[in-house]
Amino acid sequence: MRALWSKERKFQIWLEIETLACEAMADLGEIPAEDAAAIRERARFSIDAINENEKRTNHDVIAFLENVAESVGPAARWIHQGLTSSDLLDTTLAVQLTEAARILRSDLDDLRAVIAAQAVRYKMTPMIGRSHGIHAEPITFGLKLALMYDEFGRARERLAQTTERVRVGKLSGAVGTHAHLDPRIERQVCAKLGLKPAVLSTQIIQRDRHAEFSTTLALIASSIDRWATELRHLQRTEVLEVEEFFSAGQKGSSAMPHKRNPITAERLCGLARVVRGNAIVALENVALWHERDISHSSAERIILPDSCTLLDYMLTKLRDLVEKLLVYPENMERNLGLTKGLYFSQSILLALTRAGAERQTAYEAVQRAAMKTWQGVKSFAEYAKAEPEITARLTPNEIDELCSLEIHFRHIDDTFKALELE
Repeated sequence: MRALWSKERKFQIWLEIETLACEAMADLGEIPAEDAAAIRERARFSIDAINENEKRTNHDVIAFLENVAESVGPAARWIHQGLTSSDLLDTTLAVQLTEAARILRSDLDDLRAVIAAQAVRYKMTPMIGRSHGIHAEPITFGLKLALMYDEFGRARERLAQTTERVRVGKLSGAVGTHAHLDPRIERQVCAKLGLKPAVLSTQIIQRDRHAEFSTTLALIASSIDRWATELRHLQRTEVLEVEEFFSAGQKGSSAMPHKRNPITAERLCGLARVVRGNAIVALENVALWHERDISHSSAERIILPDSCTLLDYMLTKLRDLVEKLLVYPENMERNLGLTKGLYFSQSILLALTRAGAERQTAYEAVQRAAMKTWQGVKSFAEYAKAEPEITARLTPNEIDELCSLEIHFRHIDDTFKALELE
């Protein structure tokens, strides 16, 4: 990813665009074919020389063109014929974003493969589900990971969709009218670069495309943030259902030798804020003056490479975190027992209504048993068996059968099949 955003790669794409444009002009008979061939054969660039030229010109494209012309000779007069700087800049950016998206899709595929393996491994490992941070009803750790797998599947779909809208180049001149460059040249160059030509552009490709790309990256980063936050909560000492891998020789605190902290997850949460912040800048770049101004350019040179590079790193780190995650089923079982079966309250409630009880009356009876469980020492099932309005409709054996994890897990196989997780 870093190489993709290097000066070397940028100038390579610039040179290829200029060369392809000359070859397209030669195909149309607009310039001599031997000159196009000479450009293809001789054109070179030197980053150091371009940097020196830019000190004088204060213009990166002109600095580049001057340097390339030195290697070509007389045929260089055809280079940049009818083009404007943004024909190079925006078409190159489309190539880079397309290539970056390909890397990120591969990252997502690798991440999902690791999540899938862990989801299947812990498919039926019971744990408590929480809402508002409070014990709700039982789930399995595999089901939680299956949800993660599904979310990053949507991330991949969104990235593929927005890549199609950013995979657009333009060689249409200073205000997009093709006044000095035949539209056939634009189509030929874009096709050879793997891009679609813009149906209409100004001096630039419109920035709603780049804003959508940036917000898609921000949304993926937010999904990473969401799961990193989840894993951080599950690693809290009072919970300790999972834990980040802690390597031999690793240190958790300069002051407290006992510490084993969720540093990777915390890092991911922090970096997600940067990617989201960059998306705000991309949205601000949409509103430009008339056929263009340059206010977007300086910001894009930071936010687009940074967001792509950060997300590449984040997806790789999350993959490693999930793959090496320490999982403690015994602690999940311990935490399930903390509320003494309170999570079976809905099963009792529904059984009462199915047996003919009015819902409010049933709810109040089950809640009375639940509140006694919170404050007492016996299980929820025992307190339920002591409630007359419950036992009037349910036998003790029926209550015991209802207080069963199997009720909560009976559709997990179907869910995994729907996600094609086997």
